[in-house]
Amino acid sequence: VQLQASGGGLVQAGASLRLSCTASGLTVSGANIGWFHQAPGKEREFVGGITRDANTVYADSVKGRFTIFRDNAKNTVYLQMNNLEPEDTAIYSCAARVGFGVPRTTIGYSYWGQGTQVTVSS
Repeated sequence: VQLQASGGGLVQAGASLRLSCTASGLTVSGANIGWFHQAPGKEREFVGGITRDANTVYADSVKGRFTIFRDNAKNTVYLQMNNLEPEDTAIYSCAARVGFGVPRTTIGYSYWGQGTQVTVSS
């Protein structure tokens, strides 16, 4: 199983980015996918996730700004980030869990992809 996050970049505050998490060896519609970010000097934090039933959950810090959705045909999960803030600057990674739900901790995710850097300037 491989997960690949992409779509990061350098943007100004208020801009939008769409990150992709493309899977191989795993069907995203049959798994629960979580997005996490890690800022310099900080621990990895939960951003949001989507269950196999397409239910979504979000961290309070991103509710109303970020949306997670998936394209089953492309076997890809997306993280649409709007109204970005400098505090969103981090490396963003996706992870897959074959068990129930999308835990808000890193424990319980079986597969992790390499992250993509998001930098938001003020």
